[in-house]
Amino acid sequence: MHSARWQPTPLIRATLALHVLALAAVIAEPGQWRWVLGALLANHALLVLLGLWPRSHWLGPNWTRLPAAAAARNEIALTIDDGPDPAVTPQVLELLDHYAARATFFCIGEKAAHHPDLCREIVRRGHAVENHSQHHRHHFSLLGRSGITRELQAAQDTLTAITGQRPLFFRAPAGLRNYFLDPVLARLELRLAGWSARGFDTRIGDAERVKNRLLNGLRAGAILLLHDGNAARTPGGTPVILEVLPAVLAAARAANLRLVTLRHALS
Repeated sequence: MHSARWQPTPLIRATLALHVLALAAVIAEPGQWRWVLGALLANHALLVLLGLWPRSHWLGPNWTRLPAAAAARNEIALTIDDGPDPAVTPQVLELLDHYAARATFFCIGEKAAHHPDLCREIVRRGHAVENHSQHHRHHFSLLGRSGITRELQAAQDTLTAITGQRPLFFRAPAGLRNYFLDPVLARLELRLAGWSARGFDTRIGDAERVKNRLLNGLRAGAILLLHDGNAARTPGGTPVILEVLPAVLAAARAANLRLVTLRHALS
């Protein structure tokens, strides 16, 4: 596999230029170091804030909608995070089969290693397994380049060994990242995947609220986000995704929208 060349965004280019200018300014006028430090701190604060915005494109390419060609074909993508979960994922697969829908499962490498047969079943049924990091660390966005590389490479190795398919997409834990991520993605030939609509179904146990959030974003080119792992429960104890998914799939069918995997949308 040949690594893709990293192309920094205009903001990252400006950041690099700012650091060069800051060094030159301190050398030329040492007494101005406070102003220089303030400019650098403001720049880094901006980068941190943008990393906390999961749908941002400022730090690098980010799939927050399907490509125009896929939208023109009336395609949408359902993405399902944080699995596989042996109690929830099999039921999700049955629902997807019932509606002849395809989905993209962003799997955690560590969980996949514990449930390899379930990962293989996802692929066998025509869905895609993609990279959601090896351990889903809550401090992922604070890792440096080497830490991010270890997390992504470990998940690539784990998921490829299990399914026989190398992941083409990556989704950061909670969607949070930093400016070290994009060059790592380029080296591993991964695309960052965000979303256009999410239900917050890891925190909201009200299936009606989650469903309405997703239905409001249901249109050609949409990327929807739900969770089979870490799913919130309804007052009756049902994982929210199982209450919400039938209504979303039925609404997509009624709107003549075709649910495809992210990798299918590349074509």
